[in-house]
Amino acid sequence: MKIKETPLKDCYIIEPTVFEDERGYFFEKYNEKRFEELTGMNGHFVQDNISKSSYGVLRGLHLQKGEHAQAKLVSCLEGSVWDVAVDLREDSPTFGKWFGIELTAENKLQLYVPRGFGHGFAVLSTHAVFSYKCDNFYNKESEGSVKFNDPDLDIDWKVDEKDAILSEKDQNAPGFKEKNF
Repeated sequence: MKIKETPLKDCYIIEPTVFEDERGYFFEKYNEKRFEELTGMNGHFVQDNISKSSYGVLRGLHLQKGEHAQAKLVSCLEGSVWDVAVDLREDSPTFGKWFGIELTAENKLQLYVPRGFGHGFAVLSTHAVFSYKCDNFYNKESEGSVKFNDPDLDIDWKVDEKDAILSEKDQNAPGFKEKNF
């Protein structure tokens, strides 16, 4: 596994070493010990989530607040998504900055999104199956969100806004300056 830094503090791209031959491929998707050695971050995950979505579905920006904050290790198991992380840690040198990366079943990349970040993705393929490993359990009362198209963040979602399919919750999310994080 290779770890690549992103422009955001503590947010990493994880690239697996893939062994391919005429039979197919094999790779180690995650190794807690190796992850911690390479990043210095806690890599213990306690909950796995999977979602399936069609083209244009935009999920985000979401986070868990306070003692229920979650770091996530995300990947795309089928299809392709544009994955976005936003640093919402007010004491961070990259506060208010975002990073996006295309995660696909083919490139097998993963993104480590630390606690205190907003996260979302937009589906670029006809459908996508998305995986989230979380280091803390979900707690509904601790949900936070930021409007996906907030002009202060100016995120390029790679999907035209008129084609974006949003939940009611995401349509009504507060803006960045409202600090629902």
